[in-house]
Amino acid sequence: MSLPFYIVDVFTDKKYAGNQLAVFLDAGNLSSDEMQKIAREINFAESTFVTKLDKENNKAEIKIFTPSQEMQFAGHPIIGTSWVLINKIFDNSPENIKLNVPIGPIAIHQSEDLIWLKAAQPKFWDIFSKEDFTLFSNLKNSDFENQFPIQEVTTGSAFVMVGLSSKRALENLVLDKDKTHKWLKNNCKTAHQGLYFYYLEGSKLFSRMLCIEHNQLVEDAATGSASTCLQAYLLKNHKPELELINYQGDYINRPSQIHFKGKLTGNDFDIKIGGKAQFIAKGEWEV
Repeated sequence: MSLPFYIVDVFTDKKYAGNQLAVFLDAGNLSSDEMQKIAREINFAESTFVTKLDKENNKAEIKIFTPSQEMQFAGHPIIGTSWVLINKIFDNSPENIKLNVPIGPIAIHQSEDLIWLKAAQPKFWDIFSKEDFTLFSNLKNSDFENQFPIQEVTTGSAFVMVGLSSKRALENLVLDKDKTHKWLKNNCKTAHQGLYFYYLEGSKLFSRMLCIEHNQLVEDAATGSASTCLQAYLLKNHKPELELINYQGDYINRPSQIHFKGKLTGNDFDIKIGGKAQFIAKGEWEV
């Protein structure tokens, strides 16, 4: 059996930047174990598998895998898969489609060359002390932004938001792998555990996402799910309406731009992230 697949770079306006994604079509007959093995073989941050396709109504059902686990929600795979479906699979490049992922349906909109998704309502979990982070990183107390709490937030995948006081602190960040892994296991609520460090300077936002996979400390080029969490966090703590660009991936030579457009009205979070995608390749995968 062979599967058609596409490779795209997501959250970037040029090739060979942003976050890589493999999108596998006609994957409805694959088991989760087979999908996991393929994702591990290709070894991108995530790969997606289109298990159901409704071309008449511009709908699809997908599953998302990192090299080590299945994800309930992830931003760059949803943005990249949507770009492939809109521009390569569905007829007449529809502006609006719907993707079903494990947490539920996600509304997608293409406006010019940006793909936008609307995230689920956030949940705000535990607040942590900055002193915790000085134990497994090179950060000093003065390196932390003190206005907002350090907090775990989820919109489907959970991340700990850690605000820093300068771009230099973000750039020079170093984590101890073993101590970081122990802290994440002891403190985070879900199997997927990530730290999202950010620096906000006026309307400019810079970020880095680090996590442990296969006992290795890894950094992601562009993390859409973490960006939806950060947007919710900033709407709650910074200001109730946001429109800016989140710059990620610069420190691993995969510069990325994640567009934020959000609004908080009462207790309702309208969280949208958007990005461009670049077509890299297509082919057939032998199963």
